Amino acid sequence: MRLIPRSFLWRTILMILIPLIIAQIIVANAFFGNHWKRVHATMARTLAGEIATLTHLMDAGRTDAAATMARETAINVSVNPQLKRPKHNDNDAAETGLLAQELTKRLKYQSNIYIDRSKRLIFIDTPAPDGQTRTFATTLYRIYSTSTEVFIIWLLGSIIIVSALVTPFIILHTRSIRRIARAAGKFGRGLDAPGFVPSGSKEIREAANAMITMKERLNRYNRTRTDMLNAVSHDLKTPLTRMRLGVETGSAKPDDLLRDIDRMTEMVNGYLAFARGEMPEIEQATELPAMLTRIARDAAGKKKIETEFPTDPVQFYARPMALARAFGNVIENAARHAKKKIKITEIDGTDDVTVIIDDDGPGIPVDRRADAMRPFVRLDNARGKDTGGTGLGLSIAQTAIENHGGQIFLEDSPLGGLRVRIVLPI
Repeated sequence: MRLIPRSFLWRTILMILIPLIIAQIIVANAFFGNHWKRVHATMARTLAGEIATLTHLMDAGRTDAAATMARETAINVSVNPQLKRPKHNDNDAAETGLLAQELTKRLKYQSNIYIDRSKRLIFIDTPAPDGQTRTFATTLYRIYSTSTEVFIIWLLGSIIIVSALVTPFIILHTRSIRRIARAAGKFGRGLDAPGFVPSGSKEIREAANAMITMKERLNRYNRTRTDMLNAVSHDLKTPLTRMRLGVETGSAKPDDLLRDIDRMTEMVNGYLAFARGEMPEIEQATELPAMLTRIARDAAGKKKIETEFPTDPVQFYARPMALARAFGNVIENAARHAKKKIKITEIDGTDDVTVIIDDDGPGIPVDRRADAMRPFVRLDNARGKDTGGTGLGLSIAQTAIENHGGQIFLEDSPLGGLRVRIVLPI
């Protein structure tokens, strides 16, 4: 038998109600257990004292005083020669046990107590000196308080009220989680969930947005792999066909063959670099100024380099080889297109570090910047020519930056060319 339910709804309801019920039980036992006993004992002592006083007044012949006191204390006193009572009295009942003990202490003899629960009355029979029986009748509420019962009813009512208020909110949370589960199931089968919109609490919306981001990255990963296969077949086919034709016709020259081989080697290295962009690497404490300075010095050639780094740069954990590859591709791209000048700036924030790379080259039109980030896309339509490359530079950089949880943006540079702004979390 399963004691813990499977569904999140019932688990959450039990997680709220069980501690609430346990707390209510502890409060009821710890507080009202002692409280009810003290109140009951006080009421029993008070009534026993009044009956003892009435008895002493009557024994002393002060009937008028006894009648006045009985009237003021709401006790009906009668003297009867013979009474028809049940065979067993109620001296040991929960309501009258303390009263029976108090009467025995004060009167020095046992009294018989009887309860009429239908009318909520009690009758106390005590022997009179002349052999008759004195009966003191009063309401049961003189010795029994109903506050405990009312409190228990309120405890149960509060549990019901809390359940009624909490259950709709739990249902809404559960509905949001089920929607995420259904969308994840569709995403896992390669389908879209067009009507899926993150909803619910902040944490649930964050989980939904993370799942949507994961799906977009997986889709981009699949598209990239398809594009890479198409690019490999296209880019390698042209030089291979040219080399085969040159060999078959006898027109091939060693320099031409070597140039085609170098071009093919360059393309294969580019594909391998792109594939290595997602390989795991151990994170290390990293500072960017030294890395950026070294990369810029190697890539800039005769171009002027300006740097603006913090005096005390932030240190954070990252995969240095992947970051170096990303910044290297961006800076090499800037150096290739810059006319005279490259500027590299680092801005350290509380939660992130921003690196800005500006050049004074021709820049990239706004409507072509999204294409510039796609793998195997060259904006000069020269991929596969001698002057072209594989179109992987910015795509490799974007993959590495995103694997660090960062973002890369293409913007207009104050120098007149392209600004690449990279934001990395600390």
